[in-house]
Amino acid sequence: MPNSLALLRSSRFYLSRELWRRNSLVAAFACFFLGGCSQLQPIQLPSETASAPDDQSVLAVVDTVSRRDWQHVLNTGDQALTWRLRTIDSASSTIDLQTFLWLDDPVGHLLHDRILAAADRGVKIRILIDDSFLAGQDQANLRFAAHPNVSYRIYNPYQRRSSGTAARALLNLGEFSRLDHRMHNKIMVADGQVAIVGGRNLADQYFGHDLEANFRDMELLVGGPVISDLEKSFDSYWNDDWSFPIEEVAHLRAREVERTAIAKSAAVLSRKYPSEPVGEQARLWSELVDTSYRARVRVIADAPPSSRPESNSDRPDLVARNLKQLIQGARSDVLIVSAYLIPTPAVTEVLRQAEQRGVEVRLLTNSINSNNHLPAYAVYRNHLEELLALGAEVYEMRVDAQSRDKYLVPPTDGKDLGLHAKYMIVDGVRVFVGSANFDPRSLRINTEVGLVLENRELAQRLLLESQTDLEEQNAWRVDLDEQGLIWSSQSQNRRTPPARSSFQRVEAWFFAHLPIEAEM
Repeated sequence: MPNSLALLRSSRFYLSRELWRRNSLVAAFACFFLGGCSQLQPIQLPSETASAPDDQSVLAVVDTVSRRDWQHVLNTGDQALTWRLRTIDSASSTIDLQTFLWLDDPVGHLLHDRILAAADRGVKIRILIDDSFLAGQDQANLRFAAHPNVSYRIYNPYQRRSSGTAARALLNLGEFSRLDHRMHNKIMVADGQVAIVGGRNLADQYFGHDLEANFRDMELLVGGPVISDLEKSFDSYWNDDWSFPIEEVAHLRAREVERTAIAKSAAVLSRKYPSEPVGEQARLWSELVDTSYRARVRVIADAPPSSRPESNSDRPDLVARNLKQLIQGARSDVLIVSAYLIPTPAVTEVLRQAEQRGVEVRLLTNSINSNNHLPAYAVYRNHLEELLALGAEVYEMRVDAQSRDKYLVPPTDGKDLGLHAKYMIVDGVRVFVGSANFDPRSLRINTEVGLVLENRELAQRLLLESQTDLEEQNAWRVDLDEQGLIWSSQSQNRRTPPARSSFQRVEAWFFAHLPIEAEM
């Protein structure tokens, strides 16, 4: 098992959080001394909007089953990949995909191939991706965008596009304030009929296929009138002045890219997730919608900043305000599941008020081992006693949770499990599922998107799924007594975080004393 320093350097397990934040912190300090570089200016393009729903699509069968809003839970990586690929394969007119991270690993390559196959069928593809993790990928992405049916845009791009993440951060020091703001939204809409919304990025570890470490995540597959609002949210970012066609920023020519090893792995995966005949697709969609939930639902989506991304007067806070309002309306119980839990003063206050009203507050986040971002754990640790003192129950996911068999693709022995899900359940009837964590970066800096739903059956289903994560074989229960903090799990009681080593605890102590909380 790799030690914590190896994990810190690992682009497989640590990628989705640490690389951007580590470089942003380095850049923040360096930017104090350097600057004056020319700045990227916004681009103005003709406005485009989503096409009308395709009534001739295979996906149109969902309307024959229900014209109301419907939802299906994608609780495991295997379910999420199966239905994501099925959605792509079923599309006949349009696919709009907005995401934060898309890696060129076997799962990422498989999704790339299926989307290109859809483009070959004549499906119009719009891809909008944040630029946080695109260092070195311009050549491959230009090749993707060269397809006549694919439009590929990058949100808030780096102007100087070095192939290395650290070098790229240093070359763009003069624009740290702009680049600190990121688009964390995750949406995929097909044919104006169905959509996937939630927390998953597009890479092996978000679907249980990584060989070393994977995430437990959560999404909803949805249809009905809500699709129109999701498309409007996508369009608002697609047409934003800070969404650049890749051809405008890459300064390269598209060419064939050698990806033999990954392509072979993706081909193996493709046999596990084959495309189905059209008739079979229609049957599976009909069955899915027939057995889905019928919650009242609304989209909450931060709008892209109306001026420059770094504008202090135009902070993206709609999702943050809605999350606080949900807690303020709680009468009996709140369960918050957040990969990164660093409560802002406003969140701490609404949780305190909830406890004073007699509301049971339960929190599930990552432990020191399962957290792929040690600085985030360290800052969360600074708030832990306060959360417990106000009356909240706190649980931390075990990296060796027995529930790995549920979330990961076998064999699971020796694989680590981390939490990446972002959802909340209030009073056993109201639910939030989306891209936002309960931390300053999601609530104050990045843009986010999610769904707020009201349906007792859906809420109870998610509570049942969550109960597995809270069981002692899967999580540490953290309590506070007169001697301090105590971590309990399966008859184990510890007075220090269940770290891999003393050095990992020292690392966490060091990060806990840095002035980095606002960037977390």
